[in-house]
Amino acid sequence: MKPSLLVAILFFTAAACTPWEQPADVLYINGTIWTGDPDQPSASVLGIVKNTILYVGDDVNLHRGKRTRIVDLRGKFVTPGFIDNHSHFLTGGFQLASVNLREAKTPNEFIQILADYAKGLPEGQWITGGDWDHEAWGGELPRREWIDSVTSRNPVFVNRLDGHMALANSLAIQLAAADKKMPDVEGGTIVRDAQGNPAGIFKDEAMALINGAIPAPSEPQLDAALQRAVDHCLSLGITQVHDVGSLGGWTDLKTYQRAQNKNKLRLRIYAMIPLADWRKLDAYVAQNGKGDDKLRWGALKGFVDGSLGSTTAWFYDPYTDEPQTSGLLVTDTARLRTWIVRADSAGLQLAVHAIGDRANDWLLNTYATLDKQNGSRDRRFRVEHAQHLTRDGINAFARLGAIPSMQPYHAIDDGRWAEKRIGPERVKTTYAFRDLLQAGANLTFGSDWTVAPASPMEGMYAAVTRRTLDGKNRQGWVPAQKISAEAALRCYTVNNAYAAFHEKRTGKLKEGMLADFVVLSENILKVEPEKMRKAKVLRTVVGGKEMYVYQKK
Repeated sequence: MKPSLLVAILFFTAAACTPWEQPADVLYINGTIWTGDPDQPSASVLGIVKNTILYVGDDVNLHRGKRTRIVDLRGKFVTPGFIDNHSHFLTGGFQLASVNLREAKTPNEFIQILADYAKGLPEGQWITGGDWDHEAWGGELPRREWIDSVTSRNPVFVNRLDGHMALANSLAIQLAAADKKMPDVEGGTIVRDAQGNPAGIFKDEAMALINGAIPAPSEPQLDAALQRAVDHCLSLGITQVHDVGSLGGWTDLKTYQRAQNKNKLRLRIYAMIPLADWRKLDAYVAQNGKGDDKLRWGALKGFVDGSLGSTTAWFYDPYTDEPQTSGLLVTDTARLRTWIVRADSAGLQLAVHAIGDRANDWLLNTYATLDKQNGSRDRRFRVEHAQHLTRDGINAFARLGAIPSMQPYHAIDDGRWAEKRIGPERVKTTYAFRDLLQAGANLTFGSDWTVAPASPMEGMYAAVTRRTLDGKNRQGWVPAQKISAEAALRCYTVNNAYAAFHEKRTGKLKEGMLADFVVLSENILKVEPEKMRKAKVLRTVVGGKEMYVYQKK
């Protein structure tokens, strides 16, 4: 046989087996697909083989085989799976089965909700969770006297929705031995009454005084909380979570690993470990790598300051409504800087909480030194929340390649009362979504669940409208910072994948990438904001498997 003929035969044989003609396991047809891929922004057909996207396009027959399952989407909107950039995931799972104080609009409602919940509990069982907001009744902080009479059999430590302060009843304070003699805590505040006794509110690092007395959850309790959290997030179209840790990081990671070993981890998790443990994580990565596509680690979560709602976010100028303070440092800056530099030298990703303008500038300035100290590399360091920025800070994000990891629902929540706290000038660069995008920053979005609802639809609605929860500001609170629906969607998908070094596997609908996607009842890029907010998740697909399918009640 002539060599040229042999080459031709081999060529046509190979061409006959090309993956372009490989039959799909599933073909999703007649969809309105937003891919997130600038090279092919839209399509109507999605072909899946095992856990991977085989085809994105418009040909319904190219990959149709004898055994291919056909799913007719009937024009419904398809997007890459939503990624949540900042979730307290296990806390969310526990909160789903705990007392919900978010609905309390008056002190009496707060007390009654706790009283009703406590009636069904065995004596001695701790009451945690809560997620209350004192701004709902005008800003008065709750006190232990409010709840002592209705929770005398159960220790209580229920947190404000931002997680930066919590209320303890007298029994909890007694069990924690946090009496009048307890000294103040660095990086935290014990609110005291006129006699110097703890009034019930513990802020930031002072919360550890009470948390230390709460029994650690058992493995079955942790596993159950995880499954509640997974079910909830899948129903919202979330296929991947960046978990900033609820229970010290290591307990969270072990819980996820148990689920993965039992094939019960049904969405993807990027798990973060406390920054103070950078040496331990460095050694763990050296021995175990950084995980796989389902469960990964390698990032560290730290804190500069507290929160706006707790008046512990660190600002240059004092609070307008509490001029005696300009916030606090949760971590000593010398210690924090040392951790950041050393963790970066180990090749670990940094994700540090900063809310006040001074906290953000301090953190960005610290990040700016890392190239010189540790050499140039692709760091993708993150600023978690990045809520209140100076103009210089906004420009620094793009210049440094720092990632503003933001949660847009906070804007329509805090926007009800933020101006009374920091005045009209500072709010102009609060939740500065548009300014950050225009500066060229890789803006990412998430929820901060349980501080805010986990729903990406609520988050996108907030970014697009900035209409505050009290029904005011119909044109948007600080409307100059509103962004388009497509920009918000990109922040929940493409940009989030990049923020976790996973952009080659998730965040887009593109051939060869993991088959993570969501089918929605509405085209959220075209409908009115209220319809976008109420769009139903019809299917959530993770790795080619339908993990959630909407069932009409």
